[in-house]
Amino acid sequence: MKESLCVGIRYQHTFLVPESKTVPMLYPEAAEFLVMPEVFATGFLVGLLEWSCILAVNPHIDWPREQTLGTHIDVSHEVATLPGMEIIANVELINVEGRKLTFSVEAHDGIDTISRGKHERVVIDHQRFVDKLGRAKTRQ
Repeated sequence: MKESLCVGIRYQHTFLVPESKTVPMLYPEAAEFLVMPEVFATGFLVGLLEWSCILAVNPHIDWPREQTLGTHIDVSHEVATLPGMEIIANVELINVEGRKLTFSVEAHDGIDTISRGKHERVVIDHQRFVDKLGRAKTRQ
């Protein structure tokens, strides 16, 4: 981690919602999702917020040797967003506690706030993490 990784880092990410990010596409093998409205899925919203946090901190870590993984998310999904609409995600790093990073997150679709909340990530050493996963696989 670089010394520049500190509270106050902000990032704004813009995303145009494609049809491939709607509820029926979240789990196309699930009949229950297939009959639901074609609006931006909460699962993809979570991914967009995570992506925005990653983009915010990557310049402040030794990317790609160091990476961040999501460990907790607590967000609302307040408004349905249609394909073709643009979402603006705003994230801010509000706490750094060792390797644990906490973000305030919010998303807007140009009309309404569609999401707000908090997200936590942890900085990992990619190779060490992969090695640990490999050891876990051999114990199975």
